Amino acid sequence: MAWDTERTKRLLLEAATAEFSEHGLAGARMDRIATSAGVNKERIYQYFGKKDELFATVLATQLRETMDAVPLSGTGPAAAGDYAGRLFDHHIIQSTIPRLLFWEGLERGAGAAADAARIEYHRVKAERFRELLPGIDLEQAAELLLTIVTLVNGWPVLGHLDTLLVVGATGAPGDRAAARRNVIVRSVEVLASAAQAEAAARA
Repeated sequence: MAWDTERTKRLLLEAATAEFSEHGLAGARMDRIATSAGVNKERIYQYFGKKDELFATVLATQLRETMDAVPLSGTGPAAAGDYAGRLFDHHIIQSTIPRLLFWEGLERGAGAAADAARIEYHRVKAERFRELLPGIDLEQAAELLLTIVTLVNGWPVLGHLDTLLVVGATGAPGDRAAARRNVIVRSVEVLASAAQAEAAARA
């Protein structure tokens, strides 16, 4: 029976995604990934290279899937807020991207920032985001997008701070995820409106 290469790659990527999300780059183990996938460890090196190369492949795959799952749509500040809200919802259900990005920042920050493919991915994303807010320039779009990503990605990995700062310090009741989502959406709408007003004043 012929070896199903694509299936093997998929199994390895799924196992590696779970492993890196849980343990980061330094703490992940290739033997655990292979065992979880039910595949010989040598297949990992054959298909994906060394551990840091596998991590990069996992993250790139997750970023593409997230971009497809949470598309940019509409125009105006409300569209920017809507995108932030939908991205927040996605990360509540699937916290893999925030966890991987935080691990990357801790363990590969400088290297990731010098990755030409990642730079191009983010340039394209910033250009698409710019289309939501007619009149703003690419730097404004990138700054707003960075703000959204920072706010949204923080919740899945820094939830304990919410417990300490909001729930613990103020006794705030209710659905904290929903409350936090509303704050993020409103904040992004205000910032998007300010960016458009600033761009119009310069025109």
